[in-house]
Amino acid sequence: MDELINISAKKIENTSLEFKRFLIDKINWKRRLIGIKGARGTGKTTLLLQYIKENFGISDEVLFISLDSIYFSKNKLVHLADTFAKSGGKYLFIDEVHKYPDWSREIKNIYDDYPELKIVFTGSSILEIDKSEADLSRRSVIYELPTLSIREYIAFKYNIDIEIFPLSDILDNHKEIASIINKKIKPIKEFNIYNQIGAYPFFVEAELEYSGHIERIINLILETDLPAAISIDYNSIIKLKQLLLVISESVPFQPNISKLSNKIGVTRDTLIKYLVYLEKAHLISLLRSNTKGISKMAKPEKIYMDNNNLLYALQPKLANTGTIRETFFQNQLSIKHRIEIPKTGDFIVDDKYVFEIGGKSKTRKQIIDLQNAYIVLDNIEYGFRNQIPLWMFGFLY
Repeated sequence: MDELINISAKKIENTSLEFKRFLIDKINWKRRLIGIKGARGTGKTTLLLQYIKENFGISDEVLFISLDSIYFSKNKLVHLADTFAKSGGKYLFIDEVHKYPDWSREIKNIYDDYPELKIVFTGSSILEIDKSEADLSRRSVIYELPTLSIREYIAFKYNIDIEIFPLSDILDNHKEIASIINKKIKPIKEFNIYNQIGAYPFFVEAELEYSGHIERIINLILETDLPAAISIDYNSIIKLKQLLLVISESVPFQPNISKLSNKIGVTRDTLIKYLVYLEKAHLISLLRSNTKGISKMAKPEKIYMDNNNLLYALQPKLANTGTIRETFFQNQLSIKHRIEIPKTGDFIVDDKYVFEIGGKSKTRKQIIDLQNAYIVLDNIEYGFRNQIPLWMFGFLY
């Protein structure tokens, strides 16, 4: 355990506080059990270390551990917690819980048996906390860390802090907001860069080999994170890779489930299950019709890559303007809002606002008779009336 304490101290000491993800200020850190989920590469580990460094520093009352450490191949988490609590420990931060076979049961036992301990854990976005054997959902509060927004990308890259603008503000006051932002940056330029290499915090370190880094992350998600979180065999992982490649070649993909299941070589039910796995891993986004009924839970109307960085990494030649626009919009809006496919228009948000996405020449023809309908335009710095710049939706979080 002494080695774990030394590793914890070194990690905390070497953590930079220059840029912090938006979620660090949204978490209720007073809770006794906190879970943070997110896709690989979004910065969960750094967020934990930053919180520790800023609030505790190097302290005997605090321990940061990662469950992918070789230490836990022979030692139980619950035994470490017992020793830590008996030596005066108060705050246990646990990273990569999905790498530990019985993580949910042991965290439940620690929570129940050591009321003096506060526990924060991170894990893959694939984890189903509410369906775990130990039912941690009743004891914990769970947060999800998404990829960077344009706002965060700019803050990280240039140290320029721009406030978060809620969707209602953007819809009502987009001209004033555009004026504020255009004085600080060139939003169209940053929008174009962000879509290629700005969604993950590692862009600062791996800009020259960014696509290769994303491909490695995809493989780690499918080959390591997914099998650690759910029961899945090697053949299924190969099928998932095939499915992801087929989707990336055709996004936005309007799936014919029967044809697609035949092409991949799996049953219809298995294909639906695979699509859900890829969505939980934040590799794709499944958008359904906003019509009511059970059927919409079975088949998505459209499939997108989760974000444009994934599209550029897998299919750079197929990253056309229309696909980039729609992928960006659904990615940024889906973090805080429900986004679906309407009968008229490209997207409907929160079952209320209809959006049509396009370039400068896009008209209101398709949505002219609709209430709460907006045109979202690429390559404009300022909007007019119900016409709003596309890049502005990158400032929602």
